[in-house]
Amino acid sequence: MAALNGWWGRFCRIGWWPVCQPIRHRSKSITRHFKHMNLVREKLMAITQYIPPKPAIPEECRTHSVTTEQEENGFTRLMYRLTKETFLENKMIVVCHYSYIPGNDMILLRHRLRKYNIHVKFFPTEVMKTFISESKFKNLLPLFAGRSILMVSQELRANEVLRVLKYVPQIVILGACVDDVILSKQGFANFAKLPSLATTQGEVVGALSLMTSQTSILLQRGPVHLIALLEQYVKQQNCEADEAKETGTSDRSEAL
Repeated sequence: MAALNGWWGRFCRIGWWPVCQPIRHRSKSITRHFKHMNLVREKLMAITQYIPPKPAIPEECRTHSVTTEQEENGFTRLMYRLTKETFLENKMIVVCHYSYIPGNDMILLRHRLRKYNIHVKFFPTEVMKTFISESKFKNLLPLFAGRSILMVSQELRANEVLRVLKYVPQIVILGACVDDVILSKQGFANFAKLPSLATTQGEVVGALSLMTSQTSILLQRGPVHLIALLEQYVKQQNCEADEAKETGTSDRSEAL
């Protein structure tokens, strides 16, 4: 024991401590345990809990949002006027949503549509919404939610529009207004299947002329038939008169 104390004391004086030190581990003593509150007391505490009243703010102390009207610049007024002219001067207005299209493809598309007298119009969305909300085309307002373009024409060229846009997947038809009648995408496709106005007018004129000719034939059948009967009656009367004369002359000759 004395040797151990001498060895330990020698190394402690040098300043060296051993790597493994004896440490005594003890169990942790828990002095506090969570104890549930009595149910009756818990209810009583919940009922008697203080709820502070909300401070009443006077009407004059409330902040009102003041909207400042922005003055329109010349470009906005110009776009508004062009949008109004476009909607009022054209019979067919097709609203389309478009994604990114390269410049050369857009030029080619506009050239193909211009051959059928169909023009592509680009206007700011806010300007179109402002005009449409104040006009008779207000039912078209939900169609202008994103990037929109207009395909307008003074003639009804629905079939040509569908034929050209069939090969342009970046442009999708949302709706149309044809002769002040709002059509959906399917309604516009059904309208394109109808024959042209000239063909329809020709069919109507042909049907009406056939009906009038049949009516005239029916009206003329009675008088013609009556005339034929009268002519037949006159011929029969003449034949009977001739036979009576012949029999009278033969009787006289026999008497002589």
